[in-house]
Amino acid sequence: MTGYRSIRETEKAVRAKLGGTPLKYEQMAAVSNIYRAASAVRQHFENSVLRGAELTWTSFVVLYVVWIWGEMETRYVAEEAGISKGTLTGVARTLAGRGLLERRSHPDDGRLALLRLTGEGERLMEEVFPAFNAEEAFVADGLTDEECRTLADLLRKIVVQTEEKGDERRLELLDGADPTPRRSGRRAKG
Repeated sequence: MTGYRSIRETEKAVRAKLGGTPLKYEQMAAVSNIYRAASAVRQHFENSVLRGAELTWTSFVVLYVVWIWGEMETRYVAEEAGISKGTLTGVARTLAGRGLLERRSHPDDGRLALLRLTGEGERLMEEVFPAFNAEEAFVADGLTDEECRTLADLLRKIVVQTEEKGDERRLELLDGADPTPRRSGRRAKG
């Protein structure tokens, strides 16, 4: 249970509130539960296995991406990690300060930067990843292996749909206009 309401209580309250509105409830529940599951998993991992390594979810993902793929340009690390380049800059700076990650200029284009794990970063990932995977197993313990494969396949379909058709859909929703810049939610100073 996340927050103080269960998923079932929330879904029931949404149907009661929006019952007369023509909506696709099954799709809404699927997307809402993806978000809730991701939040619950992230919080669990940050409060357990990552806490001992003094890592946030985002810093772990950055280390994981560079650990798996090897030295990469920062823009590709950010893309693979699902974070902005600005967020990556802060995370990379913190990880470099801890001696886990190394940043260097690209040999062919000085405007670009490359990231790679240090020996200490490699050792940390080799130590943390088995514990991380044990928590993955804990989180999915209520599912059979077949259900895990099915869930992974279904989520993969959602990722592919969004990656392959998302840009086209955004253009359609915005009548071909570029999206407005993101705001923090704060009102502009007047």
